[in-house]
Amino acid sequence: MAGTDRNRELITGGPAIILVEPQLGENIGMVARAMANFGLSNLRIVNPRDGWPNDKAVSAAAKADHVISGAVVYETLEAAVADLNFVYATTARPRDGHKPVRGPVAAGEILRGRESAGERTGILFGRERIGLRNWEVGLADEIVTFPVNPAYASLNIAQAVLLMSYEWMKSGLSHPHETAFAKAEVEPAEKADLHGLFAQIEEGLDARGYFRSETKRMKAVDNLRAVLTRPGFSTDEIAVLRGLFASFDKFSRSGQRKAAEAGDEE
Repeated sequence: MAGTDRNRELITGGPAIILVEPQLGENIGMVARAMANFGLSNLRIVNPRDGWPNDKAVSAAAKADHVISGAVVYETLEAAVADLNFVYATTARPRDGHKPVRGPVAAGEILRGRESAGERTGILFGRERIGLRNWEVGLADEIVTFPVNPAYASLNIAQAVLLMSYEWMKSGLSHPHETAFAKAEVEPAEKADLHGLFAQIEEGLDARGYFRSETKRMKAVDNLRAVLTRPGFSTDEIAVLRGLFASFDKFSRSGQRKAAEAGDEE
């Protein structure tokens, strides 16, 4: 449908749309177009296969120039979500039960409520062929999945972005988020703080031989991250936990030194 009118106010802002390792520039361009249709403008791209900027993305964006020109490229997913407070991961495949699963309508209302409360939010979209990996889903707070034909559940990333962008726009036409989400007393921590907690715990577990094999390590880390993203820790709460774990490290190292000194004396 034609309907672009440069004389009217351009709606921008909203949750960050984060594309993880997209393959085709055309898909990125169609994502930008879908975002512009429904008032989103914050596009983040993690390690695009064909590099950036991309002429095919510009062509496919159909003059969604403000989205394309404002797109930011990141080398890692952790960096792309570091400043966000709340993140959804989109997936069509069943996952474990550690995270709440929402439909697009509920997810759109929750995002609207959190944005209205001053939080920075984002939605993760995976690769064209394989979607998001388990550990990437583990970095999100909740999962959003679409009611599609179970025998043909694959969506193009631009289609998936279009669905979520539509629900975002629709959630702003009324005010269901006023009851769907209550503003927290303290703002949830940025993901960078949570990732620091992950790294500290995983380093400590590694040092103690907790991970008996690489296969078990990957599954254990996925589960650990999934569990730790559920509470919505504040920055102060994460600081308390990191201080607690640091004290364990000091106690362990102190005990090891005493044992070594005792052995020397013998």
